[in-house]
Amino acid sequence: MSSPSPGKRRIDTDVVKLIESKHEVTLLKGLNEFVVKFHGPRGTPYDGGVWKIRVDLPDRYPFKSPSIGFVNKIYHPNIDEASGTVCLDVINQAWTALYDLSNIFETFLPQLLSYPNPIDPLNGDAAAMFLHKPEDYKKKVAEYVKKYATEDAYRGSDEQSSSSESSMSDFSEDEAQDMEL
Repeated sequence: MSSPSPGKRRIDTDVVKLIESKHEVTLLKGLNEFVVKFHGPRGTPYDGGVWKIRVDLPDRYPFKSPSIGFVNKIYHPNIDEASGTVCLDVINQAWTALYDLSNIFETFLPQLLSYPNPIDPLNGDAAAMFLHKPEDYKKKVAEYVKKYATEDAYRGSDEQSSSSESSMSDFSEDEAQDMEL
């Protein structure tokens, strides 16, 4: 019996590390596709929110970045409201094999929610509101948290996980192609 490839061992190590951490992980299709329960960072408008983040690891992980997306809705300049796709340089362009899955959930996503970048938006309405009407932005985020990011909404998104809303169509064509390579 041959030993697993270095990439496979790294996937195993990173997913197990994430499972053993404070994050709740639900495997969908082995260790390459799963969802992580993600809580909004304290002291932000997202505080108290609970999101299901879908993670797809490409065969070339960790040399190729994972694809991530919010399953339940979130209002944020750098997250597409319809698909949940995340615009984050450190994942999309600057990813390096030095990063692991814990970095995404303990550093990158909390920083993204704490410090939106309205200059590079996926949600233009959220970006404009963040820049020009910050109090209205905070209210809208709070409405979304209350409506879409409660524990009940999180559990309810389990039904969505098997629907087309959380399928490969959640990701951009480039991301979907990358995952198929």
